[in-house]
Amino acid sequence: MKKFLVIQTAFLGDAVLATALLEKLHAFFPDATIDMVVRKGNEGLLDGHPFLNRLLVWDKRSNKTRNLFKLVGEIREQRYDHIINCQRFLSTGLMTVLAKAGETIGYDKNPMAPFFTRSVKHIIREDERGHPGDGIHEVDRLNGLIEHLTDTTRPFPKLYPTANDRHVADGAGRYVCIAPTSVWFTKQWPQSKWIELIRLIPQDVRVFLLGAPGDAAACARIADQAGRGDVLAGKLSLLGTAHLMQGAMMNYVNDSAPLHIASAMNAPVTAVFCSTVPAFGFGPLHGNGRVVENSEKLACRPCGLHGHAACPQGHFRCALGIEAARVMAG
Repeated sequence: MKKFLVIQTAFLGDAVLATALLEKLHAFFPDATIDMVVRKGNEGLLDGHPFLNRLLVWDKRSNKTRNLFKLVGEIREQRYDHIINCQRFLSTGLMTVLAKAGETIGYDKNPMAPFFTRSVKHIIREDERGHPGDGIHEVDRLNGLIEHLTDTTRPFPKLYPTANDRHVADGAGRYVCIAPTSVWFTKQWPQSKWIELIRLIPQDVRVFLLGAPGDAAACARIADQAGRGDVLAGKLSLLGTAHLMQGAMMNYVNDSAPLHIASAMNAPVTAVFCSTVPAFGFGPLHGNGRVVENSEKLACRPCGLHGHAACPQGHFRCALGIEAARVMAG
């Protein structure tokens, strides 16, 4: 019986997308043992996952290096047949190599790639303006890591809320979810715009504002100034949030983790892209997803693969030029 380990210790959205590999590996190897490594804070995403044998958690915030080598020791004991590294960074590259699996698989951009038994190209090409982005979705890049074990068809991420998570939408009636924040400022549609959007939503439709505990204050300000909205940021589990989004009439999000949670739940989603672009490969995955972005051709957009703490140009037109009515439409 094969033993697989999937490594994805980056942000929450990255961990959501990596569940696509769990789905596909289980489909091709239903009797296999599948384990996964995530960063501390993301483990709630996989509570009770039906295909996971074991979830390993790396605490990167305190004693990062010591915890890394402790984890390597635990992984090594398992004698995995295949370790699949979804990241391009040195730390997980070390984890992959030192674990000494039968096959170690990762991207060629990882500094430890020369020591993997199988290295896969990670491609984000540049367009005619020199900006990266060619429309290859991240789940297709992830699938490249296991194509030789499975096939070329696109896998889809999926989350599995438990019975304890599924009560959150009880009695909610008709509602929409709004996740107005992001780790990166330039990925966030401004708070004033979210307020405009909420005022356009019919009064008989409830509005739930979602996010992590650290987002609660921002969500409360938006609800207060909009005159309505139930602030659930920090009050739900990750899987509770996923279940609530699944039952929504629409989920309004930035280019951030809630977008990928919506995709994993096959929930309707409207994604507002500000400084980044869908061509980077992180847009909605299903037909019930739509993207809204500034229709103005800005020479400065995208200003990078990731967001920034502030607009590099100082005007933030990529976000301010997106009208609430367009986000609401459709």
